Amino acid sequence: MKRPRSLSRSRARSRDEAASELFTALYPRLAGWCRRLVDDDETAHEVASEAFTRLWSRWTKVEEPQGFLYVTAANLVRDHWRKVERERRAMRRAQTEEALRPAPEQGDPSVMLLVQALPERLRVPILLHYYADMPIRQVSALTGRKEGTVKADLHAARELLRAHLRRSLDHTL
Repeated sequence: MKRPRSLSRSRARSRDEAASELFTALYPRLAGWCRRLVDDDETAHEVASEAFTRLWSRWTKVEEPQGFLYVTAANLVRDHWRKVERERRAMRRAQTEEALRPAPEQGDPSVMLLVQALPERLRVPILLHYYADMPIRQVSALTGRKEGTVKADLHAARELLRAHLRRSLDHTL
């Protein structure tokens, strides 16, 4: 048997009113409690609001709304601190790795100028392999050339660079 519409509307209205009253009564205390736990106003309000949102989605199943709100908020605060700690560890790890990484070697500007002067067919593999530290297989895939062709181009480029460097050294001596 169906209930009359007016009865279901009045239940919905009384449910909304009860939730509104609960929010008015508990939100400031819950947000203040969260503020003491997370030491940040914005995060505290986010946690308190999320706790109320979760309560609202389970409204008909929760027997003790205040207890549900505080337990949910405590779980959200715990999740917040776990996330903060993961971010801190990641930052420390990144800073440690950066500190341990050797300083990039500054190449001789004349060598870079010579590399830039190479024909594109030879320049691209040199830049990808030696300056971007890509393996020959990856250079091959990026350029659409066979690995053997890439190796031959790298060899030809090195020979050209070697010849140019020898000439420039001969002129300076």
